[in-house]
Amino acid sequence: MKWIRYSVDGDGDACYGILEDDRIVPVRGDPFGGYERTAQRLALADVRIEIPVIPPTFYCVGLNYVKHIATEGLKIPDKPDVGYRANNALLAHGRDVIMPADATRVHYEGELVVVIGRQARNIREEDAAQCILGYTIGNDVSERNWQASDRTFWRAKNADTFKPMGPWIETEADISSMETIVRLNGEITTQFATHDMLFGVARFISTMSRYLTLYPGDVLWMGTDGHSPDLRDGDLVEISLTGLGTLSNRFVRAR
Repeated sequence: MKWIRYSVDGDGDACYGILEDDRIVPVRGDPFGGYERTAQRLALADVRIEIPVIPPTFYCVGLNYVKHIATEGLKIPDKPDVGYRANNALLAHGRDVIMPADATRVHYEGELVVVIGRQARNIREEDAAQCILGYTIGNDVSERNWQASDRTFWRAKNADTFKPMGPWIETEADISSMETIVRLNGEITTQFATHDMLFGVARFISTMSRYLTLYPGDVLWMGTDGHSPDLRDGDLVEISLTGLGTLSNRFVRAR
C-alpha cells in the first residue's frame, strides 16, 4: 500500500490518501491512528504532493555504508550511531532545494527512510518490523564546508529545504532486493544495493528503543553510499529506490 499526503488547489491543507496506480483514494483519518476509505477518487496529476509525514522526531544515521565512509576519509564505526535533524529542513517531492548564496559545496545523499508506525520501547531485533509502517526516500543535502566548521551541523545539514523526503510511504517494500540509484541531470552518478549497510534497520530500531521511545510518525534516515559532486544552480537530482518510486528536486541558488 502507498500512503500519500497531498493538498488540492494549493490550499496547504494536507490530507492522507491511498495511491492506487495514478489515482488517490482519500481517507478519513491517517495511517497512524486509523482510517476509513471514502468513495472519492482524485487524479495524482491534479494534486500537490506534500511531505509524506511531519515526524515527531527526525532521526538520522551518519555512517552506515563502507564506501561512503572511505570516500569521506572517516573511521568505520563499531556500533550504531544516531543523530537528529530539524523539521524546518523538510521539503516535498518536486519542490526546489534552495542553496544559500554563500554555500559553496552542496552535496546530495540518497537514503532509505524508515517510518515508524506504532509506539515502541525495548524492541528486540527480530520484532522490529512490527513497529514499522513503511518506507520512503530522503535526500540528505549537506554543505560540506559548513559541515567541517559547524560543531552541531546546524547549517550544514538543517538549512531550510535541505531535507527533501517523499514522494509517498510504501508499506510493502522489500529492502533485501532494493537498489538505490541517483541521477544528476538524467545521468546515473550513484548506484548501490540499499541493504548493504553496516547496521540494518532492525539493529538500529532495537538499539534506539533501549534508551528512547519511538512514536508513530518518527522517521529514521538510514545513510548513503557513494559520493556526490558539487551541485550547481539548476541541477536536477532524482533518487530512485526499488519499489518506492522516485524523489525529484531541482537545486536553485538563492539570489
